[in-house]
Amino acid sequence: MRRRKRSEASSRAGGPGGNERSPVVSGNAIVARASGAGRAGVAVFRISGGNAFGIAKALAGPLPAPRRAALRRLRDSSGAPIDEGLVILFKGPASFTGEDVAEFHLHGSPAVESAFLEAARAHGARLAEAGEFSKRALLNGKLDLAELEGLADLLDSETAAQRKQALGQFGGRLSAVAESWRARLIGILAPLEADIDFPDESDIPAAVAARAGPLIDALPTELEGFRQTARAAKAIREGVKVAIIGAPNAGKSSLLNRLAGSERAIVSEAPGTTRDAIEARLDLGGILVSLVDTAGLREDPADFIEREGIRRTRMNAAEADIRLLIIDASDASFRDGRVSRETFSPQSLPEVAGPAAASLFSCGDFVVLNKIDVAGEAGRVLPFIGPPAAAAVFPVSARTGEGLDALVAALTREVARRCGRAEEAGLTRARHVAAVEAAIRHLERASGRLEAPELAAEDVRLAARELGRITGAVGVEDVLASIFSSFCIGK
Repeated sequence: MRRRKRSEASSRAGGPGGNERSPVVSGNAIVARASGAGRAGVAVFRISGGNAFGIAKALAGPLPAPRRAALRRLRDSSGAPIDEGLVILFKGPASFTGEDVAEFHLHGSPAVESAFLEAARAHGARLAEAGEFSKRALLNGKLDLAELEGLADLLDSETAAQRKQALGQFGGRLSAVAESWRARLIGILAPLEADIDFPDESDIPAAVAARAGPLIDALPTELEGFRQTARAAKAIREGVKVAIIGAPNAGKSSLLNRLAGSERAIVSEAPGTTRDAIEARLDLGGILVSLVDTAGLREDPADFIEREGIRRTRMNAAEADIRLLIIDASDASFRDGRVSRETFSPQSLPEVAGPAAASLFSCGDFVVLNKIDVAGEAGRVLPFIGPPAAAAVFPVSARTGEGLDALVAALTREVARRCGRAEEAGLTRARHVAAVEAAIRHLERASGRLEAPELAAEDVRLAARELGRITGAVGVEDVLASIFSSFCIGK
């Protein structure tokens, strides 16, 4: 008899009762500095876990009520003073970790830090491991896995877009979307299992197909649409890569230095000075951009080192989201009239940029005519290249800065267009994308198995489990080590 309790199915799908994590009420007390290292006016120290309040009392004497700050003089086990500062208690589970937490706001000096940590350890606390406070928050249900990743990204954020994206994920935007998908899948299981529970009813299979089929067919399309946003979400989190390519001595390194505002690359009149990729990180409109200067491209490299540099240039160009093709506007091709305002086109790029560099140019890339300060009118050819290249041309001088404002403004607009809205939920990590892709495959298979409800139900359960991996409802241990390795000790 094909009969299974629905509660068991929900558990297997990762629904109510299906969370594989075992909450930890309270672990041994851990202690760490929660604020940045080094000298500071104020440093925050945190104790969490078993007997946190007892340790705090041993250090500070009578304690204030939870969530009220009190000025106390801290002393070590011998009674010698450590420092004077604020003590604040957070009673679990209403704390970051879900455990009892005591915070101490002390003066930020290495001597105070050393004395405080030594005294806390003497009273039974141990030094926290990297990310251990956040790990306890996860295990106690204060954060899910996607929110935890958002917190890690927030701590690493360098630009406004990264901050907004990370704050949204930390606040549960991605978790809410993933859980809504999973809840819908669990709801789909009910009509599928109707046939399993009532196999002798002849009209059940048709009803199952009519009710569950449209729901199963609709979700993969929705998931695929969301998956398409992953590239933009990843670009915000990791940055947009822009490769500067061109022939030797076109002024690539000079352009990098000018845009970065510092001497990042060696500039020389001798061609082939740059042998390896040099990176500068820019904030363009709140979005991180990794600008990469590359070795000059030519058909006849002089030696093995230059050949290796060219190989790496091609690799960086292939990996880049945008390429800036640098052309020497003082090149003889412009001066002698072989290429003019009328004849400059995508077809003339091999002649003026060199065949090796022109071969890496793609639709949507930028053409930068450098050295217009020495090229004269012959080098100021066009404001744009027409179709099929669909790429803007920017006459600039890396030496004087002329024309760079227009280039930076256009690059900022293009980067923003590719990244979309940072506030929206997105699949920021490869594991998120893998979970959604696996769920799509299971649902597509379920759609073709509705005549066998047991098989279709199993595919729906597997799809729900995959989506549960995003928040850590299932399979959380698989990714904990990689996440917490990026955290600081006090977080």
